[in-house]
Amino acid sequence: MEGVVHTDSDASAFKECFSLTWKNPYVLRLAFSAGIGGLLFGYDTGVISGALLYIRDDFKSVDRQTVLQESIVSMAVAGAIIGAAIGGWMNDRFGRRTAILIADFLFFIGAIVMASAPNAPLLIVGRVFVGLGVGMASMTSPLYISEASPAKIRGALVSTNGFLITGGQFLAYLINLAFTKAPGTWRWMLGIAGLPALVQFILMLLLPESPRWLYRKGREEEAKVILRKIYPAGDVEKEIRDLKESVEAEISEEGPARMNIMRLLETKTVRRGLLAGVGLQVFQQFVGINTVMYYSPTIVQLAGFASNQTALLLSLITAGLNALGSIVSIYFIDRTGRKKLLLISLFGVALSLGLLAGVFHETTSHTPMVSQVQTSHFSNYTCPDYGSARNPGAWNCMKCLKASSPSCGFCASPTDKLLPGACLVSNDTVKDLCHGESRLWYTRGCPSNFGWLALIGLALYIISFSPGMGTAPWIVNSEIYPLRYRGVCGGIAATANWISNLIVAQSFLSLTEAIGTSWTFLIFGVISVGAILFVIVYVPETKGLPIEEIEKMLETRTLHFRFWERSHKSQEKSQAV
Repeated sequence: MEGVVHTDSDASAFKECFSLTWKNPYVLRLAFSAGIGGLLFGYDTGVISGALLYIRDDFKSVDRQTVLQESIVSMAVAGAIIGAAIGGWMNDRFGRRTAILIADFLFFIGAIVMASAPNAPLLIVGRVFVGLGVGMASMTSPLYISEASPAKIRGALVSTNGFLITGGQFLAYLINLAFTKAPGTWRWMLGIAGLPALVQFILMLLLPESPRWLYRKGREEEAKVILRKIYPAGDVEKEIRDLKESVEAEISEEGPARMNIMRLLETKTVRRGLLAGVGLQVFQQFVGINTVMYYSPTIVQLAGFASNQTALLLSLITAGLNALGSIVSIYFIDRTGRKKLLLISLFGVALSLGLLAGVFHETTSHTPMVSQVQTSHFSNYTCPDYGSARNPGAWNCMKCLKASSPSCGFCASPTDKLLPGACLVSNDTVKDLCHGESRLWYTRGCPSNFGWLALIGLALYIISFSPGMGTAPWIVNSEIYPLRYRGVCGGIAATANWISNLIVAQSFLSLTEAIGTSWTFLIFGVISVGAILFVIVYVPETKGLPIEEIEKMLETRTLHFRFWERSHKSQEKSQAV
């Protein structure tokens, strides 16, 4: 019944989701236990952004080489690509629960290696292990939740995975702040990540396998026992019948052929589902979200805030807004629908990226000049490039920070940070001398009056992104594929997400150095406009539909450009029901 919308049930989905706390706590237990995979995903995304500030202080080779900083961030993403790819096959072969247990084990090992790493290469090895676990969990957790959830609240429950992702990011920033003064700062930040992995491992040992996967493997009685715990007594038999029909239809379609990528693409429903699902995952990354989450404190410093602690504190605000946005998504995802929420989200993202591009253009165009008098005050530490310059009077803060032989920093005026300051060699001794005279020391960005506007732009970006693009791509991917192909297709989509994530994470700092922060955000803004067009044309609305009905919709659907209206055919069917 394509396009049928159960208005009353959708309107109450949010309330019903939370009423499960006392009506059927078993479903909520399944959702939150599996959702800890999202917490791990979010924690790793958030914790590295703050830890990187202190890793640079401990390992000077990391501080000097932008590529090494990007590698520490992105090698976890590279591991996640492999983890997501393996996870799709492992989900279908061994089950959702087993895949989550293996992901927890890998994450725990990675956390230990990172916390004890004596050098950057071993730290990167730990990041790869963590990435393997995160990649597997990123596609398995929403899949497990989706298959263990009643249809009318499936979106809200899968959104809890998104909430735990953003909650993990917020928790990471809190922990980053808590350990800024502790010995070994970043080691504590990265090592604590092993605790939620251990908790989830224990919880998942006590939970059953996905009922849909069990039914697919012929373990029907086990599946029925779990379904009777999930659904009200009056709905259980209908759900069992629907599931049985869906599995039998898929088995009859399979024949003797082995599953491969060409067979996937020959199936119309799978092909259309992959186009929508993979496209959403790619656009989720290419609109720049993980540049904000991986490099948020660095972006804050680029906006003109010098202190590590200040950068972490201000980044905590964006992480908090991200978590708040995911709560909003839980409320609206089954009321507004996936497609409308995606479009509203992307429209806000495009506007906020335009604002950020403008703010950073102004920030880099209006920086304090370098004063020969101020610089001579630290005569033994003058930046060599500045000292040998033919026209030192033309130097400003930004030109000072771009000096590279050796790298240099800007020591602001003691009376007003916007007045001309000193261009000096960048090292710990000079940093302490500058701070000793109550001056601010800048190595990433320059003093500016536009810094607060950059924070407002970041906040608007997060508020726009989180409720829609933050959660809806994972929800759509958890419900859009036929049951037989769901694990493999989910793995393909998650792999596409992580490959896109890797491209963005590995290139962001290099892009800001090559073309500037302003142009980098402008590129993300143009991509977000492309994402709006993609969603309008290729992404179907799956709100309120049982998973089996979504397959029928993909088989027969036509392009529906007026996404805010229900099609004439859908209205006729709705009236007939």
